[in-house]
Amino acid sequence: MHHLPAGLRIVLAAILIGSSTVLHVLPLFAVALFKALLPFRAVRVACNPLLTGIAESWIGFNSRMIDLFTQTRFVVDDGDVDLRRDGHYLVLANHQSWVDIPVLQKVFNRRIPLLRFFLKSQLFWIPLMGLAWWALDFPFMKRYTREQVERRPELAGRDIASTRRACEKFRSIPVSVMNFVEGTRFTSAKHAAQQSPHRHLLKPKSGGVAFVLDAMGEGLQAILDVTIVYPQGRPTMLDLFGDKVREVRLQVRERPIPREFVGGDYQGDAAFRERFQAWMSALWEEKDATIGRIASGAGPAV
Repeated sequence: MHHLPAGLRIVLAAILIGSSTVLHVLPLFAVALFKALLPFRAVRVACNPLLTGIAESWIGFNSRMIDLFTQTRFVVDDGDVDLRRDGHYLVLANHQSWVDIPVLQKVFNRRIPLLRFFLKSQLFWIPLMGLAWWALDFPFMKRYTREQVERRPELAGRDIASTRRACEKFRSIPVSVMNFVEGTRFTSAKHAAQQSPHRHLLKPKSGGVAFVLDAMGEGLQAILDVTIVYPQGRPTMLDLFGDKVREVRLQVRERPIPREFVGGDYQGDAAFRERFQAWMSALWEEKDATIGRIASGAGPAV
């Protein structure tokens, strides 16, 4: 299909992926409705693998479309990482483009538990996908600005409480909790506005990672530290299906979860917060150097 004109290829890929989305969402809704109407543990246990299987099938189709419509080469260095489908992971990655999401799904689908992202509450209203994310127990977060909290002090801590409630659901099932630590996609303007100390990254936002470790740190077995690099520059989805992305390079490293950071009080304990931020900064400095090596062609080794 990559021999077709770019415009036709993009339209055809969009039609096929859109049709697949509808065909997968309908049975997903049916199972989710059954699960909601019969809120018993045995029903949840039986329905969860069905819901995950439908989602993995949809991701598998999308990944097949990337293979069919593009010549993009995926170079993955996962070292000696022993990925498990029944694992419990916190996945941390840099964030450059919306393309990151299908890339991560393609690389990890059916190798680790379904990636679940923390989503802004407004995304619930996206047609079809919002309800699909809800059915799959993706956590929806409503973040409050400092000005909102100052006007309504009762809002303080609600986002943390919602994080804990979302993570409690994941204690009893295999899960991969996905966190883009920078909190937003990298752009040169954001990089300059932040005065980021890193060459290739925005500053890490440590709070979200700390809250996940607080909520379910004992239920997580490891951190999967993922570094994503597009050697030809940050692409868009149109670039991907227009076959303009020649190569995507990823490095995956498994890291232990420091026991000292499990169950700590990130908000209330200033000393703990300082230690946690120092750990995240060191991790990000290493990732920045890794991106530099990969972008220069010095890695990853494959």
